[in-house]
Amino acid sequence: MTHVTLCRTPLAVALALAALLVPAASATAAAGPRAGSSSTVAAPDRAVVAGLQRHAHPLRSTAPGGSGSDLAAFGAMTRGATVVGLGEASHGSKEVFTVKDRLFRYLVEREGFSALATEMSWSAAARLNTYVLTGEGDPQQIMREEFQDGYLLLNTEELLTMFRWMREHNRTSAHKVHVVGMDFSDAGPEQYERILAWAAAHEPVLVPELRSRYAALRALPGGVATRMAAHNAKPLAERKAISEDAAAAYRLLAEADQQDPRVLEEAWIISQLATSYTFDIDDPAQAAAMGRQRDRVMAEIAVWWQRQTGDRVVVSAHDGHISYETVMPAYYPVTTGAALRELIGSKYVAVGTSLYEGDYRARTSADAEGVFSVGPAAPGSNEHTLDKVRYRDFYVDLRAAGHDPAVRDWLNTARPTFVIPGRYPNQPAPPLALGRAFDAVVHLHQVHASVLVPSVEAAPAR
Repeated sequence: MTHVTLCRTPLAVALALAALLVPAASATAAAGPRAGSSSTVAAPDRAVVAGLQRHAHPLRSTAPGGSGSDLAAFGAMTRGATVVGLGEASHGSKEVFTVKDRLFRYLVEREGFSALATEMSWSAAARLNTYVLTGEGDPQQIMREEFQDGYLLLNTEELLTMFRWMREHNRTSAHKVHVVGMDFSDAGPEQYERILAWAAAHEPVLVPELRSRYAALRALPGGVATRMAAHNAKPLAERKAISEDAAAAYRLLAEADQQDPRVLEEAWIISQLATSYTFDIDDPAQAAAMGRQRDRVMAEIAVWWQRQTGDRVVVSAHDGHISYETVMPAYYPVTTGAALRELIGSKYVAVGTSLYEGDYRARTSADAEGVFSVGPAAPGSNEHTLDKVRYRDFYVDLRAAGHDPAVRDWLNTARPTFVIPGRYPNQPAPPLALGRAFDAVVHLHQVHASVLVPSVEAAPAR
């Protein structure tokens, strides 16, 4: 996003810059063919559509639950991966998130995945993780309190349904699933308290200096939106001093006689948070450095969790993050997907989403949002060709389809692609070569706007 739209926090930048969201209609989609789809394809593209169709698998539904028989090929596509990225072409479209929920459930139940790493703050995810593991807390209240400002578009019925399913799964299964936050624009008070409590129990000599180093961060007012704005409003020199203190706190813990991996990770994330507020994004080079930091840190958090726990991890983020190639090199020179590929190689699999037309929710200011429309996809775009495959909604392994020379050339050519930012107005169709960006794509013919969780009362400060 351009920095013109408010703050320097990583997610705020993502919403405004990143190709990286009226209640929506029902999200179940028939898997049957669409009449006349192939007959409308121009002759030069027929070979491409035919090649894609040979490797396409129709979706029975975009709604979670029900039989997973139509997802067996999807499970095979991800087999052997320790981290699977599930992208979203839009941060604010209902079916994009319900189909991701359906895929996530399948990966948990049939392929042994155990963690959902998402574009939310580490501290917000820690609260939701407590809920899905123990039932403690009200997820609707947690979301209302945590998903503010740049995180506003996460406060949806679609995600609430997913978290409630995770809780029910954990209640009845020995195979527990976890919520992990990969983002770091904010740290709630509990994150500092966990670090200080551990130090008091194991390295009490460190407590006075840790309190001193974290004093400015802990003094920021709550809740989430107010805290982020207050941090951002500080003079640059003060933000840099806060960053130096946070880094010193991390080093103090990293060099202590006793260490705890989770405590060290929480302290490292706080250090990265403080660093993220030191970039001057009116400077193009600094803006690029900030985007590079954000995507790299998100990748490192996902990999840390996977290596620490042994869990197979689903990374849920915008297409612009989980892809291997960036659509905005000036602001996001290296994506999370590229960093994951560097860190774990072929153990990472990137699955993008694609949509032909529909509605999406997006932010219009710091605390407002609206519903907007996109499509139908224009001739010459990736979505226009994908939508000629005979199935309404489907997924396709681009690696397998790319063995066909005609399809390979098409996949490796950059074309307009719906990568819809979380801000409106926006430019939602930058050029992207699907075959260089993703290993597989889930294509949806039509989507509706995501449904915000009703706000029955103002969220209390935290």
